[in-house]
Order: sequence, then C-alpha cells, then structure tokens
Amino acid sequence: MAATDFKDYYAILGVSKTATPEEIKQAFRKLARKYHPDVNPNNKQAEARFKEVSEAYEVVSDPDKRKKYDQFGQYWKQAGEGFPSGGVGADMGNFDFSQYGNFDEFINELLGRFGGAAPRGGQQSYSYRPPTGAPSGFGGFNDFAFQDAGAGTSQDSEAAIALTLGEAFNGVQKRFSLGNETIDVRIPSGAKTGTRLRVRGKGQINPMTKQRGDLYLKVELQPHSFFQMEGENLVCEVAITPDEATLGASIDVPTPDGSVNVKLPAGVRSGQSLRLRGKGWPLAKGGRGDQLVKVAIVPPKELNPQEREYYEKIRAIRTYNPRSHLNQVRL
Repeated sequence: MAATDFKDYYAILGVSKTATPEEIKQAFRKLARKYHPDVNPNNKQAEARFKEVSEAYEVVSDPDKRKKYDQFGQYWKQAGEGFPSGGVGADMGNFDFSQYGNFDEFINELLGRFGGAAPRGGQQSYSYRPPTGAPSGFGGFNDFAFQDAGAGTSQDSEAAIALTLGEAFNGVQKRFSLGNETIDVRIPSGAKTGTRLRVRGKGQINPMTKQRGDLYLKVELQPHSFFQMEGENLVCEVAITPDEATLGASIDVPTPDGSVNVKLPAGVRSGQSLRLRGKGWPLAKGGRGDQLVKVAIVPPKELNPQEREYYEKIRAIRTYNPRSHLNQVRL
C-alpha cells in the first residue's frame, strides 16, 4: 500500500496520537465551524475538507474504531509499499489487516458506511452484473455500460453491481474491467440493496485539472429462493401442517449458519412470525440482526383413508368456531 493511501486522522484534526477525547472533540468543533458548507457556500475545497474532518472525527472519537485504526496504522508502517498476504504484521490484536487491499476498504468496513454519500454534480453511471454461473470470488469480466448523467464539474461515477444474497452476507471480492483498466473491489459483509461503496480515484478524469474522481458502487441484491430482506431483517416462510399448528411442534428451519431447531407454540396462526435472535443479517455496527420465520399453515392436498377418517372425527367433535363473531357483523 502506497504511503499516500493512508490517512493520518490525527494530523487532519491537528491533534497528537495521545490526544484525549475532549481534545479531539474541541479540535473537531473548531475545524467543523471553519469548513462547514453553510459558512463556505459553493466552495468545493472547503466541502471536501469538512468531509475529511468529519470522517476523521467519526473514527478517532469512538474508542473501538480508534483502536482498530491505530492497529491498522502500525500494520501499514510494517507493510511498507505493499500488502503482503499474511506478511509481517498482518495479524495485530487478533485482527487480520492483510484482508484489505487498501486503506479505503478498511475504513469503509470500519465505519459501516460502505462509502458514504452519493456523488454530487455531473456524473456518469454504469451497470455491472456478473455473468450467469460466474464464481462468487474473482468472477467474470464485464465492462460497465456508461450513461451520461449531465454536465458538471464532478468527475465521480456511479455503477450498479448485482450480488447474490450469499455474496452480500459473507462479503466478496469482485474483479471487473472499467474501460481499459481492471480493478478489484472488496464488498464488505452486510451490504444490502441500495448500499453504496466508494472506490476512490476510479471515476472519470477531469480534463481541466487532470484529477480523477471516485467510483460509487450501488448494490443490488438478487432474489433468493428461500430468504429475503425486509428492512433490517432477514425473513423466510416455513410451511407447517394443521396438526403442528394446533398441537405445537419442533421443526428445523434453515438459517445462514445452517439449520436450527425451532419450537412452535400450540395454536400458532398462519402469518405469525417467530424471531430467531442473532441469526439474521450482519449489522454495520457489528453483530447480527434477527431472522424472522413466517408461519404458513398448509393443509394436505391428498389424504389417505385413515387420515380422512380422523379429520372427519375431529370435525364431528370440534367445539371451536373461529367464525362465531361474524354473527354480530352488520353494515
């Protein structure tokens, strides 16, 4: 990793590496007031500086993020000009920093923002989808399809990238071609439809300044045969029989970690959801969300003679009438 890739957040805030939380807060407030967009309207340099200061404060003001950032800084010093796979200093504080190809990949995952805000001003958008049957790692090469989004001073670009639910859950590295350039992008685990990931310096080149903008990847999740996302929750639907619904039962339910045994309470209704805590989608702040299991009571389409006999006996002696309240319904 080149030295220019690493950001010294302490230097950006103008504080020492041993600064106290209060010193960091005071430094941030001073710089935020100075470079705030409201104080510097239409000043792109001030806006960029404000974002840089805000990013630095977001990291070093949080004890856990600051600790990881400091450890990464030590690893970066040892790694020198490259990221040796499993090389010196790759594992510091029980954390493998060699998994990151550059500083941006590390900071995107640390902040859980997947690149932050969308690009402003004029931009170009692309679409990228891996070929059918391509492996989830360094899968096939596809060019982006460019779409001009209007004139402007920004050279940032946008692209849509389709991921399977498994790729998004586990995180994946994608390789694709951008014009004549081939780039590798690591998608952190927990990405969802609409998640944006910034790849710095991979946008369009400004013909005036010769500086290159950023590429913003927008994630689209492909449908799964069993799981689906509903907001922050991972959701699935499981069919049960009428007797299981009435008497209660223990059933096996698939989760991202494998099948788990779930106890159905007696009297469960169709459409009711059971919550499996910690079995859902990876959260930006760490840990896992919940998996919701929606129950669907499915009667058998065909009955053998003995089953039909018992169902008819139940119907003959049944006392419960779920429609009894309908007698009082009036317009």
